[in-house]
Amino acid sequence: MALPNKNPYDQYKETQVTTANQGKLIVMLYDGAIKFLNIAAENMDSPRTYDVANNNIIKAQDIITELLLSLNMNEGGEIAGNLFNLYMFFKKQLLEANISKESEKIKPVIANLKVLRDAWDQISANEAKTDHMNMNGKGSFSIEG
Repeated sequence: MALPNKNPYDQYKETQVTTANQGKLIVMLYDGAIKFLNIAAENMDSPRTYDVANNNIIKAQDIITELLLSLNMNEGGEIAGNLFNLYMFFKKQLLEANISKESEKIKPVIANLKVLRDAWDQISANEAKTDHMNMNGKGSFSIEG
């Protein structure tokens, strides 16, 4: 049975997601939320494009909900608690922005998401380096005598 032809870009994105470490997946979620919020902010100036703004805010809210649900409150300690509070603040701000159609309420959310995204990007890069060193260097498993 032949597989249906897929768009090469879709295949690339699927491969990127399935081969990414956890930190990289979180960075991808932040990238998506930032992208959707930028689109929403650009489309809040005209009543003709309110639906575009609304749809993109909802997409960003869904991503933030996913980030919120992925928090490990038992092991994450204070950091998980702080992220929980931030994500709840973001969701509230986005709800208010969507109701009032004020793009100014989206801008601080975008700015904070960018800071978090950059932090996770560094964590992900360090995680990848550690994984690479464990696979190529003398890791915890060796067949040497």
